[in-house]
Amino acid sequence: MSIRTEKVASLLQHEIGSILEKELPRGGALVTVVAVKVTADLSIARFYVSIIGTEKQQAEVMAWLHEETKYLRKLLSANIRHHFRRIPEVEFYEDRLYEKASRIEQLLREVRKSPEQPD
Repeated sequence: MSIRTEKVASLLQHEIGSILEKELPRGGALVTVVAVKVTADLSIARFYVSIIGTEKQQAEVMAWLHEETKYLRKLLSANIRHHFRRIPEVEFYEDRLYEKASRIEQLLREVRKSPEQPD
């Protein structure tokens, strides 16, 4: 990414994080905007969110994000309209890196606990 797209991504991540903090229904799941990737022409912003909670909570949060995409873009537009001529389209994706890392840690713990196998 160029410096320009990195700065735009950083601004968008900060702003959408603030919006989600206020607008997201209180369901018990912890939602974090992990990364934002912006296309070179700044027409699309892809938000990667990490959701810590039960499978049901994760599904509900992702469904809410997809349903409210237009509303969230409107709020984002109100916050950053003085920075852009055209507000990028918004897309949300779930980032499951936390779950993968937890699974790897669990497997490593199991390997450490198991007795040494002779060759």
